Amino acid sequence: MKTITFFYDVISPYAHLAFEAWPQAMMGVGHRVRHVPVLFAGLLAHHGQLGPAEIAPKRDWTYRQVAWLAHRASVRLDMPASHPFNPLPLLRLGAACAQHPAAQGGTSRFVTEALFHHVWHGGGDPNDPQRLAALSQRLADHMAECGHPMPATDSPEVKQQLRANTEAALALGVFGVPTFEVDGRLFWGQDALPMLRACLEGDAWFDSGAWEAATQVGSGVARVR
Repeated sequence: MKTITFFYDVISPYAHLAFEAWPQAMMGVGHRVRHVPVLFAGLLAHHGQLGPAEIAPKRDWTYRQVAWLAHRASVRLDMPASHPFNPLPLLRLGAACAQHPAAQGGTSRFVTEALFHHVWHGGGDPNDPQRLAALSQRLADHMAECGHPMPATDSPEVKQQLRANTEAALALGVFGVPTFEVDGRLFWGQDALPMLRACLEGDAWFDSGAWEAATQVGSGVARVR
């Protein structure tokens, strides 16, 4: 059974859509999933990119497109009170839930869903202190019931876990979220789910050399920055 690593940041509406689409998109395909929180801003900084919300026309299009995608898929997606926002408190909360050895830096589906729904359900401020406190208590209670007490989100161990997750993603070549990794191959974006499924099902294209050939295209010009 294949293990898929799902790199996510709750700031991304596309990551939320991918998470919600996952059960149906992968129905009938045997697999395991590691949900790994990473800092999207760290990926952008490493690759010298701007985020979609940092380019005004692209920001408008992004919000329109995700609203349409959610509508088409009958998935709930309420834009938060402000976007972009600082996702660190939520990502560290996820990292705190991933501190026990069995987690391997990843969050359970229960925790991942709670983090995404906190942002993308209800239209509230993701960093509202009362909302954050309520979510933290809910997850702390859940982790305690599972036998894994949750450390403080501002502890050095938790901060290091999030850094380690982000560095591990960068080492694999991850540049955006959501990204799915399986057998060293990266699939980026919510719209890559059909391609990922085909790979898991053994589509012959992936062993034809086409995957590798795509990286051999020459660059005709480099833009001066």
